[in-house]
Amino acid sequence: MDTTCYLEPTWNAGRDFAQREITGELVMLNLLRFREIADYSQDPELAPPRPISGAEAYDRYVAHTLPHLQKSGGDILFMGDGGAFLIGPEAERWDRAMLIRQKSRGAFLAFAVAEAYLAGIGHRTAALADSRLLPLVKLPR
Repeated sequence: MDTTCYLEPTWNAGRDFAQREITGELVMLNLLRFREIADYSQDPELAPPRPISGAEAYDRYVAHTLPHLQKSGGDILFMGDGGAFLIGPEAERWDRAMLIRQKSRGAFLAFAVAEAYLAGIGHRTAALADSRLLPLVKLPR
């Protein structure tokens, strides 16, 4: 089993996404696995006074991020608890899944580098043990 953790896009993945020809809306599928206890060592200024779970830290990230996401033309379409797969590797589990709609690739890229958004990204870093982010583009009818 691959034990690599994925928390940020690689340079190549970011470049490929930025160059991908996407017109119109896209939906980002997020699969999230939380740390048992959030690790704020990279962003101690965001740390709460007492230890919190990774899920609680991620909730803080969502609360910080949602206004910036909505201002950029995006929104949360769905957020739900995960668990074990019905079809998939038995040993693999995800704690939460989210579908995030964004009005365009450009709007997503601008949102992802906005200083106001980045001010709270430390909650995400503290929360996550592993993640996946898959951009989805609606098929034509």
